[in-house]
Amino acid sequence: MRDNDLREATHRKVLKKHHTEADTLVLDELGVWTGSGRIDIAVVNGKLHGFELKSAKDNLDRLEKQAEQYSSVFDHVTLVVADNHLVEAIELVPDWWGVKKAVEGERGGIRITTERRDRKNPAVDPYRLAQLLWKDEVIDILDQLGGFRGFKSKPRKHLWELLAANVELDQLRSMVRETLKSRTDWRAGSQQ
Repeated sequence: MRDNDLREATHRKVLKKHHTEADTLVLDELGVWTGSGRIDIAVVNGKLHGFELKSAKDNLDRLEKQAEQYSSVFDHVTLVVADNHLVEAIELVPDWWGVKKAVEGERGGIRITTERRDRKNPAVDPYRLAQLLWKDEVIDILDQLGGFRGFKSKPRKHLWELLAANVELDQLRSMVRETLKSRTDWRAGSQQ
């Protein structure tokens, strides 16, 4: 089972309904923490749901760091993992993460079953969430909120801090989701 096989199976079997929903954006390779991390698939609709994929050929060396990064940003996270990594992988991710097991059949098909259902993230970091937005998007949001002065020339870090500190988390979640869904200039191949 290769990475591309697992990605295709996840899109086709786990995310099939999301691909037909008008108000849902499905992205491959969404960067987090200003690009130092990149989740395999992100689903953006009424929540921000990340899917991390670990095929049989992958190793789990980066999974703890990835779990830290994704847990600071996503409302829900699901790990889709090849059966050879299942036991070790479950130990490396938070207990609110969903876990799906991927097994390759004799004829090359991949069967995906739920080992643990995902639950809502208890601790999204507002600053890390704000980092999903581009500088011009944060400026537009701060403009709409009003009451801020002299911020347009500030560096991105300052703008993310300002947004995270002045917007209630649920409102920020909604703003980030809507901004991502309305973004039109994604890099080629990322949007499904």
